[in-house]
Amino acid sequence: MIVIDTIQSTAETLMDKAAIEIPQDYLDGLEAAAKTEDGDLSSFVLQAMLENYEAAKEDRRAMCGDTGVPRWYVKMGNEAQVEGGMCALETALRRATASATNGVPLRPNRVHPLWRTDHDNNVGIGAPEIEYGFEPEGDWIDLITVHKGGLFGTDYRMLFPSDGIEGIKRFYLDTLVAFGKRGLACQPAIIGIGLGGSKDTCMVLGKRAAVLRTVGSRNSDPKIAELEDEFKELGNSIGMGAMGFVGKNMVIDCNIEVGYCHTGGMQMSVHAFCLSSRRAVARIYPDGRVEYRTDPDWFTPYQRRETVEWPPQAQEAAE
Repeated sequence: MIVIDTIQSTAETLMDKAAIEIPQDYLDGLEAAAKTEDGDLSSFVLQAMLENYEAAKEDRRAMCGDTGVPRWYVKMGNEAQVEGGMCALETALRRATASATNGVPLRPNRVHPLWRTDHDNNVGIGAPEIEYGFEPEGDWIDLITVHKGGLFGTDYRMLFPSDGIEGIKRFYLDTLVAFGKRGLACQPAIIGIGLGGSKDTCMVLGKRAAVLRTVGSRNSDPKIAELEDEFKELGNSIGMGAMGFVGKNMVIDCNIEVGYCHTGGMQMSVHAFCLSSRRAVARIYPDGRVEYRTDPDWFTPYQRRETVEWPPQAQEAAE
């Protein structure tokens, strides 16, 4: 049984880590971009951000004044049990969000869409978002917090099978140019692309691809992995760099996730994580142990399973 107090205290620590500490995989990608960038303003922005990250960690202050909108991803082993059940877990995450907003501090960005009611704690109707995933084995819980910008940096289009890969590339480039020219995202960024599903799940796939994959990871489908490499290079070929200035490093990495869709369509979404790639992860065990890391390890073989049965040997037998 995983104690609810451990969940809340761990969640509060994660909120602090996500706001202040850049994940090493993203930092490595950003430093590599800074070494190759030759645009004057883009180079200036990259160097300033790298210095800012160091200052944030040293001073234990949020790395960006706009701390986005905190959200949670919870992945559970099939045997995991939570003291008080799932409602207690969600309450703990909401309490941790409110506590961290005041304690880190985070900017209280969440308001009612109509009345602009602000509880000054990033908690409200449907906020923070909590999404779930499950694994067939284990008695642990993974808590993943992501502080993603909540205004722009996303787009969606219903494509059709006849559009093919060229249509996907066209929308991808249209979106990146719009992000840069109109200031709709803070570049460079991890770009997530969702393909397929229905409109809502396509958006979920793209956002998860942006925020739950590490720089340098590749889709388990070799052909999609090749597209990820191609799309990273393509995104950096349009003459834009940091914050939309002239440059050649707009995309730190490109991650693609797919879902089966209606035979007549090919949904696509594009998401930019942002220049401050904020995520933190912890695994909690029933004996009270907590292991912190920065790789969400969300897209496991089980999450990408393609057939009805699990485990893999059942799939092989069916084939």
